[in-house]
Amino acid sequence: MAEGEKLIASHPTARSDYFIQEVVEAGIMLTGTEIKSIRKQSPSLKDAFVDVTPQHEAWLLQAHIAPYSHGNINNHEPLRKRKLLLHKHQLNQLFGAVTQDGLTIIPLRMYFKNGRVKMELALAKGKKKHDKRDDIKKRSAEREMDMARKRSR
Repeated sequence: MAEGEKLIASHPTARSDYFIQEVVEAGIMLTGTEIKSIRKQSPSLKDAFVDVTPQHEAWLLQAHIAPYSHGNINNHEPLRKRKLLLHKHQLNQLFGAVTQDGLTIIPLRMYFKNGRVKMELALAKGKKKHDKRDDIKKRSAEREMDMARKRSR
């Protein structure tokens, strides 16, 4: 994590469920009660995903930001869709990857950067069950090799 960044939330199973191909940073449009709620408690990115429309707009869907505890009647909806702020060339690239390559855009983490909420998005391809098993086998083999190296010293 870079200097001046404070992690708010991360996607718990993103790296185990997807092959991450490219990472992009995006801003996010939030209301006042959403910012206050984010500062007080962590949002959930577990089921969240990004939809890029043909009009070249990116929307964050299914991200849960709890209602602000001291909010009034104008409090936000927890699962409302939120617009993501990206450059036009980034939107074109993401739209092309989704439509032509069949990739998915998922949020990896949400963080504060210089007082603003930013989101790290990933172009990803879903893993099959056998891919996940292969990753688990590799991790356990590496762990065993590290343990053997430590014992031999």
